[in-house]
This record gives sequence, C-alpha cells and structure tokens, in this order.
Amino acid sequence: MNLSRRDFLARAVQAAGAAALGGCATAQPAKAAATASRPNFVIFLTDDQGYGDLGCMGAKDLQTPHLDALAAAGARFTNWYSNSPVCSPSRAALLTGRYPCHAGVRQILGGDRTTPGLPLDTPTLAEALKPLGYRTGLFGKWHLGVAPEYRPDRRGFDESFNFLAGCIDYYSHIFYWGMNAQHDPVHDLWHNGEEVWENGKYFTELIDDHAVEFVRNSAAGDTPFFMDVAFNAPHYPLHAPKAYMDRFADLPPERQVMAAMLAAVDDGVGRVVDELKRQGLYDNTCILFMSDNGPSRETRNWLDGAREPFPGGSSGGLKGNKFSLYEGGIRVPGLMCWPARIKAGQVVDQPAIAMDAFPTFLKAAGGNPSKYDLDGTDLMPALSDNAAWPRRPLFWEYGEQTAVREGNWKLVLNGRILDASDPADAVHLSDLAADPGETRNLATAQPEVAARLRQAAEAWRAKMKI
Repeated sequence: MNLSRRDFLARAVQAAGAAALGGCATAQPAKAAATASRPNFVIFLTDDQGYGDLGCMGAKDLQTPHLDALAAAGARFTNWYSNSPVCSPSRAALLTGRYPCHAGVRQILGGDRTTPGLPLDTPTLAEALKPLGYRTGLFGKWHLGVAPEYRPDRRGFDESFNFLAGCIDYYSHIFYWGMNAQHDPVHDLWHNGEEVWENGKYFTELIDDHAVEFVRNSAAGDTPFFMDVAFNAPHYPLHAPKAYMDRFADLPPERQVMAAMLAAVDDGVGRVVDELKRQGLYDNTCILFMSDNGPSRETRNWLDGAREPFPGGSSGGLKGNKFSLYEGGIRVPGLMCWPARIKAGQVVDQPAIAMDAFPTFLKAAGGNPSKYDLDGTDLMPALSDNAAWPRRPLFWEYGEQTAVREGNWKLVLNGRILDASDPADAVHLSDLAADPGETRNLATAQPEVAARLRQAAEAWRAKMKI
C-alpha cells in the first residue's frame, strides 16, 4: 500500500503514542487552523425519549454516562423543546428551521413506498451547508418521505444509511406498523438510496458503525461535515440485545428494556465522540442531542400501558406524553456541546426549540440565515458570547390542539393527555416557573393573560400554510 508523506507521518505519530501508553489509542492533534475555522456539526436525535430519561436530567435507574459527559462539557437545557409531539413534523422542523406547518409536514407520514414527504422546495440544513463545502450524512430514521424523490440521498445528504418509514424491527429491519390487506409489511433498509440487507444485526449498532466511519472518512479528506445521527430508539418495537438487558435485570420488564435501549444509544454516542477525539475534531465539533418528542404510552409499546405510575418512558413529572401539547409531549432532553466556543457546565433555563438548530449551525458555518425563510433563532451568541437570550413566543399545533409559550406563561387550547379520545381542558393556562407539571389551570385566575395568549395562538394558527 502506498502512503503519502502526510499519511505516513500521521500513522507514525499514532503508533508512537499508542506504544507509549501500552497500546491505548490516542487522540490526534487538532486539525490545521484553515480547517478549524469551519466547525463540524453532529445531531444525535432519539425517538420517543422522555424528558426524564437521561442521567443528567434526573433519572436514577438508567445509565447514560456518555451523554451525561456531553452535558457537563457544554450546555444542558432544562427548557428544550421539540416542535411537535410526534416524529415527522418534529424532524421536519429540525432540518428546515421552520415550524412544521411552514415546513409542509404537520402529521405523521406513512410508510408506503409511494408516500410523499417534506416538500421539495423546502431546503434542508444539509442542502444549505453543502454550498459551504460541507460533507453531509444521515444515519438512522428518516420519516420525511418514502417516494424516491423525497429520500435523504435526494435532499442534500452525500451519505445515508437509513430506513424511511416511522419504525422498523430492530433485527429484521421490516416495517410492520400500519400495514393492512392492501399493504404488506416491507423491508426498509437503505444505503445511499439502494436497498441493502443486514438481517440479524441490531439497528442501533449499525447506526453507530456508519456514523463512526463517516467521521473517519471526513477526517481523512480534511472536509468539514454535518451528520444527523437519528436513532430510532427507544421507539417501539422494544428490542435490545441480551448484554444490555442484563445490565438492568433488577428493573421491571418495561423499564428494563427502556434502560437497555437507551444504554445502547449512549454507547453509540460514546463511540462517535471517541472517534471525533481520535481524529482531533472534537473541540471544533458542535454537537446537539435531543429527542423528537415525549415518551409513548401507546398500548403496542408496553405490556401494561395503563398502569400508574407509567412503567416505561418517563416525562420527568411533566404532564402529557407523545401526541400531547402539554409539556410531557414536547419538552425533551436537550444538550449542546462545542468545546471551542460553548463554556462547559452551563445549565440553560431559557426556552429553546429544535428549529433553532438550522440558523445556529448555518451561521456558525459562515452561511447567511437571512437567505432562508426561517422561524428559528441563532442561539450561539447567547451560548458563547453572553449575549441576551432571544425573547420570542413559541407556538405548537397538532390536530385540534394549539399551544403558545411566552416567558413563563404557557397556554394550551383543546389539550389532550394522550390522543383525541382523552381530552383535558379547553383552555389551560400555566405558570411554568411555579408549576412545570401544569397541574393548576390559571385561566380563570388570570383572565387577561389567558385572553392575550389565546388571541396570539389563534392568530398564529390562522396564518399557517395549509
């Protein structure tokens, strides 16, 4: 094998360092200043992970040391939000910087191979970063369109290893849910737009393998990159390898598998971060971790979904779950780490939301967010330069539900705890600083606040693009 002088020297340095430490792998020096001026970006996205299902968010029965370390190395958000209580709209907002209604995806998308998705005239973050010289990759769950023209390899991603529908069996990679006599279950695993088969391999670990390889290949080419690592865990079906299940043998069955699935995710995050460090890229990589929405209580998810307290995913004491615009459905774990710019150990209590990632990353890459039709806000000045935190109302809609947060006030109209069959209050006003669990309805006690926020929420919804 012929090596360039640069590669030869790099390998020699690695070998010498490993020998000095008894064969342990060592991190390479940071990349040259010319490359360092352009940061890398990594999004770790989980599926149906509750606000309380992370060690640094208060969980005592889970083990997430790698994610907890990211929180300690950067900023942990106590009021980080998804843009939707369900997956497709949430992912659309994250990748477009827009409210789901403005991105063109307001509902969960189907899994049939003719299903359209994110409108083709709505730019993704990957499409915005590519003209700036970025290599782009998506590994894991897509759920933004199944028809060929809507797939990630057509939406700005140079490299992709993914499934297209909402969920798959973790070992056979077959999409079962929602199929009927007209639509049989279908195999759903793709690499760069071509169907591939990896039967028997645990999907979370396959995601890790491809993400690590992407980091390594990007480093070899001195190319800045954006990588969306979209885990489908802990979304149903509830599958985890025995080695992970055995770590939590003392937990009840539903909680055991939740802990096992999240431990596998945490180990995957650790593998990617270790590779970033090994390649000398960690300090200049901005990492965002979040969940796409709150925990699921769907009956197909659990052996006993009606039992209280809920034995599976935890919303950390917040009201509501997936499908709900109460806090438990939309407030999710949120972490951001960028050692070169974000001060370690921050705990951010100010509200932030998934659609903020697009302008934050684009501006940091040297792009111009004003060239795009965005609803999100650049968070970096507040995170790294002590600028004032953005003050703006945040809105949500799903089905008949509408919600708005302004400061500590939160109003929910036609709220649901679980779904349309489980109504709560028609108008529910909360002071989230005093009552984050939304246990007390202040609409009668604070009629002027309730009326003002209701008018704002209804006006916002009336202007939505349909």
